[in-house]
Amino acid sequence: MLTITGKPVYGAISIGPLALFHRNTISTAARTITDPEAEVLRFQSAREEAAAQLGQLYEKALETVGEEDAAIFEIHQMMLEDDEYIEGVEGHIREEMLNAEAAVDRTAQELAAMFRGMDDEYMQGRAADVLDISRRVEQILSGGPAIDFSQYDQVILAADDLAPSETMQLDTKKILGFVLSGGSASSHTAILARNLGIATVVNTGTQIHTDLEGKMAVVDGFTGTVYLDPDEATLTAMQEKQKQAQAERERLENVRGKESVTQDGQKVLIYANAGNPADLPRVVASDAEGIGLFRSEFLYLENDDYPTEEQQFEAYKKALTAMEGKRVVIRTMDIGADKKADYFDLDPEENPAMGLRAIRICLTRPELFKTQLRALCRASVYGRLAIMFPMIISVEEVRKAKALLAEVMARLKKEGIPCAEQIETGIMIETPAAALVSDALAEEVDFFSLGTNDLTQYTLAIDRQQTKLDAFFDPHHPAVLRLIELTAKNAHKAGIWVGICGELGADLSLTEAFLRMGIDELSVSATSVLPLRDKVRSLNLRKR
Repeated sequence: MLTITGKPVYGAISIGPLALFHRNTISTAARTITDPEAEVLRFQSAREEAAAQLGQLYEKALETVGEEDAAIFEIHQMMLEDDEYIEGVEGHIREEMLNAEAAVDRTAQELAAMFRGMDDEYMQGRAADVLDISRRVEQILSGGPAIDFSQYDQVILAADDLAPSETMQLDTKKILGFVLSGGSASSHTAILARNLGIATVVNTGTQIHTDLEGKMAVVDGFTGTVYLDPDEATLTAMQEKQKQAQAERERLENVRGKESVTQDGQKVLIYANAGNPADLPRVVASDAEGIGLFRSEFLYLENDDYPTEEQQFEAYKKALTAMEGKRVVIRTMDIGADKKADYFDLDPEENPAMGLRAIRICLTRPELFKTQLRALCRASVYGRLAIMFPMIISVEEVRKAKALLAEVMARLKKEGIPCAEQIETGIMIETPAAALVSDALAEEVDFFSLGTNDLTQYTLAIDRQQTKLDAFFDPHHPAVLRLIELTAKNAHKAGIWVGICGELGADLSLTEAFLRMGIDELSVSATSVLPLRDKVRSLNLRKR
C-alpha cells in the first residue's frame, strides 16, 4: 500500500479503480513512412474513433443546449465520412509516403483554404469545421483520449491538474473522485468535485506512476489522504467510514423542505451554484431555494467558436424552466485568467488574473456581449432571471454594462421579441476596489454577490492557483472579512440584498459570522445546501 496526502476538497470517501489522465501533445510534423497501408489503417481507426466521440458529444449536447445547436456534432460526423476528405488524406499517405498526422493536417489546410475562397458565407464557415474534426483525429493519432473509460464503469481520476476546458470534456457520471498532484481548493476541478459531491484531494505533490493505473484506490476527502492499492485493514476501515458518511447524509434529509431560519428567527436564503445545465438535476434535488451563481462560461469553454445567440438562449431557458419561478442569477461570461478559450485570441499576459477578463472583455467587445445579453433577455420570460456582471471595479463599468442591457431590451421590444419588463441586475464584489466603493455601486444595482475566491486572492495579493503559497492564503484573514462586512453594510444602507457565492459561503465555521453581518443569501454547491441549512437552523444569534 502507498499512502499520499494533500489538501482535502470535499468530505466524502471514494473507493474504486485508479485511472490516469494522459495529456497528449499533438504533432503534425511530416515524416517519411515505409508502410503506407498500415498508415491508412491508423488513419481509418482514428477517424472511426473520432466519429464515435462526436456521437457521444451529440447526445450530451442534446441534454444541455437542445437539438438545434447539438446538430453541429452531426455535421462534423458527416464531414468525417466525406469521400473528398478521406481520399485526400489517403492520397497524401500513399502518394507522398506521409505519416497519417501530417496527411490529415495537409488535407485539412487544403480543404479549409477551398472553403474560405467560396463566395457563400455558410460554406466559408465550414473551414473552421474541417480544421476542428481534423484536430480531433490528430489528437487520437497522437496518443488517444486523455482518459479511456471503456475498461471501467467508474474511476478515481488522477492528474497533475485539470484546466477548466479539460474538466468540461469529462464524463462526470464515471468519476468517483479526483487526486491531483497540483491544484488548489478553489480550482475549477475542486468546484466541480463539490458540485458532484465526490471525494477529492489536491496538491499532493506526488505524481502517480503508470504502474498503479487500474489498481484499487481510496480517497479520504475528510483528511486529504489517498491510499493506493490499500491493504485489507485499511480498506475495511475506509468502507466503515464511508457508511458513517452516508448515515450523516441521511440525517441531513430531516431539514429538507424546511426553512433556512435560525432559532431566533433570522432568515437566510440558501441557493446553489451551477456550472452548466447538466448540474440542474442536482440543484433541483438539493432543495436549494434558487440558483445564486449560474456560470455561463461553460458555453464558451465547450465550444470551438463563439456560442450563438440560440445556443445560449436554450441553455438559459433550460435553467430558468428547471427552477420553476425561483430566482436564477446568471453571471455574464467570466472568460480569462484560468478559463481560456483559444478562439478569443487573447494576448499572452504575465498576470492574467489581473488582465483582460470577464466584464473587461465584454465592454471592449460589445457585440459579443450583446449577443449574450439578447439570449439572456429572451430567456427571461421563462422564469425569474437576475443578471450579474463579474470583475467590477467602478461605477462607470456598471453604467456601461447597464446601458448595453437597456439597448438590447429596447431592440428586442422593437423587434416584437418577448422579454421581461424588469430584470434584476447585480454585480460580483470580488475586488477590494468594488468593496471599498460599494456604497456608490449599491446605488446602481439591485444586489451584490461576494465572490470570495477572487476577493481573497486580490486582497491578500496571492494567486489562488499558486499552490506553493497555500500556507499564506487565508480566506479567514481579517481584511477579507472586513471587506465582506463593509459590503453588506453598504448594501443594506441602499436597500439592496447581498449574498455570497464563493467557497466561503459553505464554510460552516463562518456561517454565524456571516449572518451577524447581515448576509441575506448564501449560494453553495448543491451538496452543501442541506449541511448549511442544518447549521443555520442550529444557531441562535441572540446568544453570545
